[in-house]
This record gives sequence, structure tokens and C-alpha cells, in this order.
Amino acid sequence: MSVAVVAAGCCAAALFLTVYLLLAPRPRRLARARRRPGVAPGPGLLTGAAEQATGAVERVIRRRGGRVPALERAGVRMRPQDFAVLVVVAALVTGAAGLALGGPLLGVVLAAAAPVAVKVWLARRAEQRRRAFADQLDDSLQLMAGSLRAGHSLPQALASVAREAEEPTSEEFARVINETRVGRDLGEALNETAARMGSQDFVWVTQAIAINREVGGNLAEVLDGVAHTVRERHQIRRQIKALAAEGKLSAIVLMLLPVGIVGFLSLTSRSYLAAFTQSPLGYALMVLGAVLLLVGGVWMRKVVSFTF
Repeated sequence: MSVAVVAAGCCAAALFLTVYLLLAPRPRRLARARRRPGVAPGPGLLTGAAEQATGAVERVIRRRGGRVPALERAGVRMRPQDFAVLVVVAALVTGAAGLALGGPLLGVVLAAAAPVAVKVWLARRAEQRRRAFADQLDDSLQLMAGSLRAGHSLPQALASVAREAEEPTSEEFARVINETRVGRDLGEALNETAARMGSQDFVWVTQAIAINREVGGNLAEVLDGVAHTVRERHQIRRQIKALAAEGKLSAIVLMLLPVGIVGFLSLTSRSYLAAFTQSPLGYALMVLGAVLLLVGGVWMRKVVSFTF
């Protein structure tokens, strides 16, 4: 009852302030266009508040280095301050919806879940871009080697990959070209791309290019050799992924089986599960079962996970 009273009071206060701001009499003022002709109108109230919020977030980001690697890895084409403000707005909206639907507890849970969901989405998107970049690397190296054999320079070969490859390879190579055009060293730009994409194969490519720039030689043949190694690694990775698919499916089934059984029994025979909530031993057994389930899930994940 107290929560409902507080919520009703907040709504009434917000309604009163809104009505007062909209209907209260204001002193007569000339329009800005008449007072200062030829001057563009200033930002509105909402636009000004958004600019102040993004400016505050931008200052915080600059104090911490001025970059957000998670957005770069995920390929989000948005300023970090704008993205942070959107996440805060999403948390406030979901929190208000939870407060209206289920009370303060649900509001806090939903408000905290919004940033977590955004973080999970960024991680998933970054992983998808990393896999796509790794799958396209073989074709990209072949295209670079063909351009070098045709008499093009290394920057021109990189530009041809940026024009003809698919995303995210085209986007990353275009970024390398743009950075070198403003004066950055090519090796540094390539190393940063390899670190951003988390690709050990591309690290070898950058090392091969750096060694070739120092000692000389036929870079096209070097890239062909690296492309052959990358191709073999991808083939082994796909074979292991196919062999580990059965283990991953078994892990998913074994993890969901206890949850499904508990859900089925809670619908068909609640008295069977009531014994677990009538004594401390029942609670201890439920905690032990959850811990063993978690340990088993982590164990099976480690068994079917491989690092290349």
C-alpha cells in the first residue's frame, strides 16, 4: 500500500509540474527571430539537455583515455558519449516500466538488466565480427597477393581489399588506409587492427609485412605462404568444431534436463517438490544440486572448448 501511495504521489507531482510549466502565465517576450534577425535559433530544451548530458559523458571518457574498445570491436558507428546516454535512458525507461508493473524490486532488476543486456549484445556482435574477419582473411590475403603481382604497392593492395572485400574486412582495411593517410605508420595501424579483431592469424600477417619492409623480398610469395597456413588452420578449426558439436549438444541437454524436470513436477505434482522446502536438509540439497550443476556445466564447457 505504501508503495502505491508513493507512486501515486510521484505521478501527481509530475502531473502538477507539467501542467504548471505548460499553463502558467509567462511574461511577454519578443521572438528570437525578431530580436536578433539573421541568427539561427538556439537549441530547444530537450536538445540542450541532451547536449549537456553527452558533454558530461564525453569529459569522463576523455579522462579515461578517450576511447571505448568495446564499441570499436563491435563495429558500432556511434560516438561513445551518445551510446552511453542511450544506455542510461534505456535503463531509466525499463526501470520505470518495472516500477509501474511490479514495484520497486522489479524496477531495480530491470534497470540493472538493461546495461547488462547491452554489454552482452556488444560482446556477441564483436564475436560475430571476429569470426567473419577470420573467415574472410584467406580471400583477403589472396587478393592482396594478386594486387602485388600486378605491380601495385602495398597501400594500393590494402585499398583494393577495402574496396572489394566484405564487411568487416572492408571496414577494417579502410580504417587502416585512412589512418596511414593522416600520417600514422602502416605497421602500427595493422597491429592495432589485429589487436582490435583478436586475430592471431592477422598478427602473423602484420609480422610478415613488417619483416618484408625491413629486409625486402617478394611480399606476394610471403602472403601466399601465410594464406596457406591460415587456410590449414581454418580447416582444422572446422573439423574440431564438427567433432565437438555432439559434446556441446550433450552439455546443453544435461544442463536443461534438471530445470525441465523441476518445471514439469511443479505443474503436475507440487507435493513431490514440497518436501524440499519443509526442512533445512531440503534447502541444502537444492543448493548442493545447483552447485554441482554449475560445476558440471563449467567442466563440460572446458572439455569442448579449444584455443588456437
